[in-house]
Amino acid sequence: MQRVDARGLACPQPVVLARRAMQAGETVVITVDNVTAAQNVSRMAQRAGWNVETEVSGDVYVITVVPSGEPKPIVAPASSAAELMPSGEVVVLLASDVVGSGDPDLGALLMRTFLHTLQEIEPKPQRIICMNAGVRLAVEGSPVLEDLRALSDCGTEILLCGTCLDYLGLRDRVALGTVSNMYSLAEIMLTAARLVRL
Repeated sequence: MQRVDARGLACPQPVVLARRAMQAGETVVITVDNVTAAQNVSRMAQRAGWNVETEVSGDVYVITVVPSGEPKPIVAPASSAAELMPSGEVVVLLASDVVGSGDPDLGALLMRTFLHTLQEIEPKPQRIICMNAGVRLAVEGSPVLEDLRALSDCGTEILLCGTCLDYLGLRDRVALGTVSNMYSLAEIMLTAARLVRL
């Protein structure tokens, strides 16, 4: 039996830690401190075919997940998506340093969460293109620089719009990635099997 204490951790960390522990194929007890994390962990385990029991004591949720019969692979949701996806490159276009057009602090949090989550799922994008304000993500002082570096270490190519860097005066602050041009970036986007834009 494995135990995971995910109290105080933001989404998606409780699910990520639970999924990692479940890969051993034995019973896992996960402790979280909010109902949303408890629901997310329970849904992930149920989708993977595991039995789930939850005990609540005040603000503490203890989820016990037990393999039943022949549980599905823990990465089943991502694998299924990969099977449905056309062959070829998956490209992510980051046209901003935040997700959406609502509250900027929330948008920044969502961007950090998205890039961190990409490290945990398959398939990873073959390329990430940063354009417009998105180039700020790959410069010195960026709060997501380590997440981008981790993706780069896994083989994802990070490409930056040179015009955007020059316009924003950031070319000298580039910390990660390859500076590219619009012709090359447009060619990559138009020939990608799938383009995901944030």
